[in-house]
Parts: sequence; structure tokens; C-alpha cells
Amino acid sequence: MIIALDESGWATADWPLGTTPSAEGITFAVYAPAATRVQLEIYPEALGADASHTFLPAKGRDGIWRANVQGLPLGALYGYRVWGPNWPYVETWEPGSEEGFVSDLDQEGNRFNPNKVLFDPYAREVTHNVFSDGILEHGTDAVFGTGGEEVDPTPAVVEVEPEEPLPTRRSVDTARQAPKGIVITDFTPVHAKPGIPGEKTSIYEVSVPQLTGHPSACRLGDLLKDEPGFEGVVNVPDEYRGTYKGAGMMAPYLKALGFTTVELLPLQQTNASESARQGYTNAWGYMTLSYFAPHRDYSSDKSWGGPTREFKEMVSAFHAVGMEVYLDVVYNHTAEGGNWDGDVNTTGFTSLGGFATAEYYQMTADFRLVDGATGTSNQLNFSSDAACRLVLDSLHYWTHDMAVDGFRFDLATVLGRKPDEAHPEDWARQKRFFTDHPLLVSIAEFAAREGIEVIAEAWDLWGYEVGNFPRGWGEWNGRYRDAVRRYTKGDGNTRDFLDMVNGDYHHFHDSGGAQKSINFVDAHDGFNMVDLVSYQEKNNDEPFPFGPSDGGSDNNLSWDSGGSQELRRQRVRNLWTLLFFSRGVPMVVAGDEFGRTQNGNNNPWELDSVAMLNNYAMIPTAAPHLVDVEADVEAAYHDNLGRFDNDEDVNGLFRFATFLANLRQRHESLQQKHWGDLIPDNKDVSYLFHTPTGEGYPEEGHRAVAICINNPGDDFWVLINMAEHSIEFTVPPPVHGHVHRRVIDTAVWAEPNHNFWPEGEGDVMEGPTSVEPWSIVVWQEVPLRSEKGTD
Repeated sequence: MIIALDESGWATADWPLGTTPSAEGITFAVYAPAATRVQLEIYPEALGADASHTFLPAKGRDGIWRANVQGLPLGALYGYRVWGPNWPYVETWEPGSEEGFVSDLDQEGNRFNPNKVLFDPYAREVTHNVFSDGILEHGTDAVFGTGGEEVDPTPAVVEVEPEEPLPTRRSVDTARQAPKGIVITDFTPVHAKPGIPGEKTSIYEVSVPQLTGHPSACRLGDLLKDEPGFEGVVNVPDEYRGTYKGAGMMAPYLKALGFTTVELLPLQQTNASESARQGYTNAWGYMTLSYFAPHRDYSSDKSWGGPTREFKEMVSAFHAVGMEVYLDVVYNHTAEGGNWDGDVNTTGFTSLGGFATAEYYQMTADFRLVDGATGTSNQLNFSSDAACRLVLDSLHYWTHDMAVDGFRFDLATVLGRKPDEAHPEDWARQKRFFTDHPLLVSIAEFAAREGIEVIAEAWDLWGYEVGNFPRGWGEWNGRYRDAVRRYTKGDGNTRDFLDMVNGDYHHFHDSGGAQKSINFVDAHDGFNMVDLVSYQEKNNDEPFPFGPSDGGSDNNLSWDSGGSQELRRQRVRNLWTLLFFSRGVPMVVAGDEFGRTQNGNNNPWELDSVAMLNNYAMIPTAAPHLVDVEADVEAAYHDNLGRFDNDEDVNGLFRFATFLANLRQRHESLQQKHWGDLIPDNKDVSYLFHTPTGEGYPEEGHRAVAICINNPGDDFWVLINMAEHSIEFTVPPPVHGHVHRRVIDTAVWAEPNHNFWPEGEGDVMEGPTSVEPWSIVVWQEVPLRSEKGTD
């Protein structure tokens, strides 16, 4: 029997937000401070059913409505209806009526509407999303809207002539369509966190579907059977493709590749059609619907509680091989959208906005939702304690319960904006509040206590704040991206380039160390690495599966390498080399290791397409772009790289990237977080910059520089030539008892060796050396006594 338990104590209880199962029942708590009535409803099914039980939670002095229900099983489905000053409760109201309605908004901009069933913002799982195909059997997503416009709420599969006037949006009851919260508790064990220091981190950015969604993942172990170091990689079963389970099976692959950390694109519950209906796709997941629930579509186990278990098993699989898991999180806006068709009365709230619009969303003086800094129809209001608490509670859940090791924050600057401290229309004044915003400071303090990493995308549509975050934050360094892109195409921006290779001291020396600079030349958003060296401009208008896509930057700082496939291969190796020899944390995008191309599409955010997935068939071949996109897909990859000059069954870039990433893991000199002032024993550890002749300091416009990574007993020389002709470099001789050995040469002539030599096996290099145009040579200083054949 399902009954209310001890109702007299609900108003004074302190049960936490969300649901908490115990032997005494299940407690429910939701924040709605301006509401006048909240009704908790229990549902037998996610879709097509009315509530089986209803309860009336009591309001506490903290604005939280609480209830305790006994007899509910785990896996119970629940939702809420909410009344407020704009829609007081009257006894004659019933679902689907406008009884009691006064207006769509109250005097604070809240949109209370009891006809719209809301799911708990703190629900640990959600039954489905607003774009789910199953909704079409019981109505359309148009039913979620409010306002006075007439709408046909009948299922899309039903075509009938209405005999009566159509109802208004506000009067349509959504009980049979709305997502429901799920009561879960989970005790899945997770392997201990590796606790990798920030300076030792290297990041592989990928979405869950991209990692194993391509059919080639089913043959991964077979494809890599001849790759040294990848013996532990297995074939991913077809039923696990594109899922948390499949992602966990990739831990040995990423470990062997040389990465410490996988950074997963947003996987908190988002809006997306399961069948990729046109206009209802969202391949990247940057429209978060629930901040506590893992996206159900990414789980092979779709049972209630299944996504949570499978997510934790994935994290455990990465921890077991010594790798960390970071999540890309989107707290700056939600998938609830904005004002439909510009009508201030019409919104499509299914959760946060229906409980407390004024607390959770930024609005203008006339209560229109603001998307100013996000460009995504709404923006969360971090002048509100409730919104700040939502973020911190969510981070705590994913850190403690789900065992995540770090977070990357989409448009993180939005979390540092407090519009209420200035006139709501005066956005320009907000910059002065940025660096000491209590939420940004609280997140940094939380990260320090928990031993996790927090990384900001340090810009939004209102400003660029790289280097301005509070101490303890890591930041995507867009300055590094731009400087390296420019220098490697011959722009001669020497000073900026060297500053970035040196860890951007001016912006990060007081942020906790150079490891707070996340260095990247490409990310999910924009050209990937091969396309950066293959296209002058974005190419987003191709037909499916490579397009079309809207948006995308027109300022890519790219160069098509004059159409030369050889030069493109060489320049990709240059980018890999610079990333892993720069001070800071390197990050690459999925597929960069074997030359994945998107045929020049620089913004495929909504392309739920096989062409955007990691095609591992590109690995055991010298001509990676000549493989099929998929067996039954007529489209083809652009042959941007041509054929590597090595064995036919070897992808030279894959071998090179694997060597380079693992080289960084072996050498502390490539993991420096300090600039020489905080080194144990007062050792001078620094990057030293030289001209090719060794005379003087590189000047602006110099397209060839030498970098000495000077760490006693662990030295490298990086000789960089971005000129159009060969240049001779002269470097000081090694210290007594040491020799220089060649370890890397990115020039095409070295492709038969995959452009690297195992440590201690490369030629001894003496005297001046010629570096080919558009290439990089790396020498390693090693003790003479360690050489084979010597005493």
C-alpha cells in the first residue's frame, strides 16, 4: 500500500532535494519558493498514463516542498504539478482545464501552470526526453508550450478533423507525454580514482557515441592485432556500440595510445530523437535537460536504474587501467528553451522553469528569457542562490556518487556573471564582478577539497576571459590554439607562439601552475586536426552524412597546405609534436590519432551521422581516407592525406601519435608545471628559446626557432622550421658524457620510420643539422654510458 507517512512533520523536515529512499519510506523535496501549491504524482508508466496516486507536499521556510511516501518501490515514476499567484488553485480545476487561471506570468516572471507535469530537477534518472520518439504516440512536443495560442494536442499519427475549437497551449495536460523522474538508489562499486596530478594529464576529447558508434568498433581488436602495445584491445560487441558499456571497453585502447584522461562530451540527460528525426538531433549533447541524470540513450541497459549502473561501470573500467574520466558539463543554459515565437507568455518548461523561473533563469525587465551570453534561447541566473546551489549539488553528485574525476564547463564565464548587481540590461558592467564571483570561487574550493580538476571554456558571447578565472581553475587556452595555428602556417607570430609553448606565463603563473593551461589546436567545435591543414574555409554544405550544418566559425586560421598531401601529413605531425612538447596539458580530439576527417565540416553539432564517428578501419592502412565510410554508405571521405610512405597495413600517423603521447608520459621534463621558481632543490627548469644559429633571441617574424627543454638529466632540443626552405640549426654540444640522439623528425623523408626512433636508437647528432621546410626535429640528450656497446 502506498501511503503518506507522518504528514505533520513535512513542513519542518530538512530532507535533501530530490528523492531519498530509506527503510522509513521515500522522501521527496523540490524547490519552488513562490508556489502556492505543489502536487506530487506517481505514475504507472512513463508515457500514455495518468497518475495513479497524488500527494500534497508541505512547504518549508526554505522554499522547499517536502513529502514522505511509504510503499513505493525503487523504480517508481513521479512528477509534479505547481500552482502560483498567476494560477491559484481552485477546487473545480482538473487536468486540462483553465480553472483558476489569471495570467501566464506572475509579478516576478514565474510561469506556474498546473497542466504541465514537471520532472524533478534533482531526479537521478529521467524516463525520456522532450524529443523522444515515443511522445509522438501520445501527442506532440507542442503540448509542452504555455500561452494562449491554439494547438492540436492529438498524436501525430492521428489525423482527424476537430469538431470543437482547439484548446490553448496552456490548457493542454501533459501527464501522458511529460518526462518523469525515477526513484533510484545504486550501490555499484567503482574502482578507486587514480588521482593523476594535473601536470601529468593528457586529454582525449570524445563523445560516448563517437568513441564506439562506428561499425568498425566491432572489429577493433582484429584491426589492432599487429599494433605494438595494443594487445589488450578487444572487439566491441554490436549491442554495446555507442554506449557507456562500449566506452568502458575502450579504456585499454586509450591507455595504450598514451592518454591519462578521457573527456566525454555532455552526457547528462539531453533532448534528442532516438531515431535521429530531422530537426530533433543533437549529436554533441550541449542541451542539458537534467543535471543529475545520465543520458538514457547512451546506455545499453535501458531499465530504470540501468544508465546509472552502466555509467559507473564505465568509470570503473577507466579507473582500473589508471585513467581518469572528465565530464563536459553545460550549466550556462538548459534544453528548456526560451520564449516561443517571441511571445513572452509562451515557454516550454518541463522542469526548472516551471518551479521557479525567476530563481533559475535570467530575464529582462519585461520577463523575457535572456540568451545574451549563450545564444541558446536561455541563460541561467547566477545571481540566484538556488541556481548556484543547483550547480554545486550536481557537481557533488557526479564526483561522489558517480566517481567522476573532473569537469570541463561549457561557456564557463556565464557562471561568473551576476546581472542582478547591475541593471538587467547593462551587461557591459558585469566584467568587474567576474573574478570573485562566489560560484566560481566555490567550484574551485570544491575541486581542491575533492582532488578533482575543473576546467573552464573561458569565453562566451559577452567576453573572452582566458587567464582571468579564480586560482585553481584550469582553462581551455584559446590563445594557444590561435598562436600555434598561425605560426605553423607561416605567419611569423614568434613572440605569441613562444609564450604559448612556454605555458602562457603571463596568464597562468598565479593560477596554480602551467598545468592550468589546457593546450589544444582543435576541439569538438571547429576543424579537427586533419581538416585544419586541408581546407582554407569551412565546408559545411555537403549532403548527408558529412553535412549540411549551420553556423561554424569563418575564422579558422587554417591553411590547405597548397593542396599537397605530403605537406598535410607533415603538418599534422608538427601539431602533435608541438602539443606534447609545450608546457601545459595537451588535449586532442577523437580520431586525430589516425587522421579522421569531417570533409571540412567545422560545426557538425546536430549530425547524428556515421561519418562523424571514429572509423578505426583507418588504422591498419597507409591510405586512411580511402577506406569506406561504412559498407552501405555511398559517400566518401575526401582523400586529404594520401598514402603514407610506409608498410601498406600501417597508418604512420597512428604510430607517430602513439609514440609521442607515451613519450610525454615517461618524461617529467615534458610535464613541467612551474617556470623555474618553485622547483625542488632550486634546480633551474625552464624552456630556453634560441635562433637557429644560437645567436641572440628569436624576434617577431622569425619562422625558425630552437627550444631547449632544459631539465637536468632529461633534456630535449626541439628544432622548428616553419619556413619554405631548409634551415641549418646549430645547438650547443651536450654536457660531458652525453650525446644528442634523434628521436623525432616530422619531415616526409622519415615516414618509413613513422617519423620517430625509439629512445636510445636514433642516430647520434653532431654539429650543424639541416631541418626540412615546414618540419620539426627533436633531439634527446642521453648519457653516453647508456649507449649500446659502450662501457
